[in-house]
Amino acid sequence: MKSIYSRLQITFTALVIAGMSFNAAAEVKAVTISQAFQSMLYLPLYVAIDKGFFKDQGLSVIKETAGSPTAALSSVLSGSSQFSIHGPEWTAIAASKGANVGIISNAVNGAAVWIATAPDVKFTNIKDIKGQKVVTGLMPTTSTSLFLKLLKENGMSDKTDIDMIQVPLGTEPAALLGGQAKVAVLYEPGLDQVAIKGMKVVLGFPKTYGAYAFSSITAMKTVDPVSAQKMVNGMEVALRYMAKDPKGTIEVAKKQFPTLDPQVVENAVTRMMNENVFPKSVQITPAALKIAMDTQIALGNLKEQPVYENFINETYIQNALKLK
Repeated sequence: MKSIYSRLQITFTALVIAGMSFNAAAEVKAVTISQAFQSMLYLPLYVAIDKGFFKDQGLSVIKETAGSPTAALSSVLSGSSQFSIHGPEWTAIAASKGANVGIISNAVNGAAVWIATAPDVKFTNIKDIKGQKVVTGLMPTTSTSLFLKLLKENGMSDKTDIDMIQVPLGTEPAALLGGQAKVAVLYEPGLDQVAIKGMKVVLGFPKTYGAYAFSSITAMKTVDPVSAQKMVNGMEVALRYMAKDPKGTIEVAKKQFPTLDPQVVENAVTRMMNENVFPKSVQITPAALKIAMDTQIALGNLKEQPVYENFINETYIQNALKLK
């Protein structure tokens, strides 16, 4: 009789736990993610929203646009959003100053910056642009930071070897096409906006640097762990989808950027996928983080490398990687 009672008690306890787990899974968490800009770099986030991958995880995601990486990060620091998406360097800089923030998910794992020139510019290596006017994004931005690092690595300076013209982000293509300069440092879709008009793509940073922690999702270390795990899970499913269905990914991008030439969108997404700009998973390797932070250290924006184990939350990432 006692044995039967014990078995019933165990069964009842198991059912209670199962019920609790079901309720936790069924509970929909509402969160806000602040993006620096509406950017093709954040396509994994848009795919996760558009395809319902966050909803499948029990997460209702509100996307807000802050206007800059620092403004997006500030929304997390102030508590007005739970997550932000932008370059991890901003999070590292804030953490180095004592902010209780870290990275929970990969979003872009390639240095998604390219150099394009007018058709008549001879280019075999970066030293060929000596004496040229070069259009770049207004600092601080990663595209210009990478370009300055490249110049430095090749014994060149923006002060003496070129005439660097900084313009508001997004206006670089117009400056190149309008003849303001014959060389431009570009993100997508600006790159393919000029390429479709006959400009030459002469250098790609994704191939130059390989794995590079370029954009990621930031959260306070005190963030609700259930919401954070759901966020990372949704991103993982989105990245898997992108790898399996490029055409579906391109369709999401076209919906997100309806005012752009559809061919430009298709070309831009295809280029980024072919050059491994988008990661295959939410994992951020120590090597990818190091090379990204090295850029900021070289420019004097960061004093030292963040400690990987303290800066990257591997728990959320490893849990997401186990999803079936």
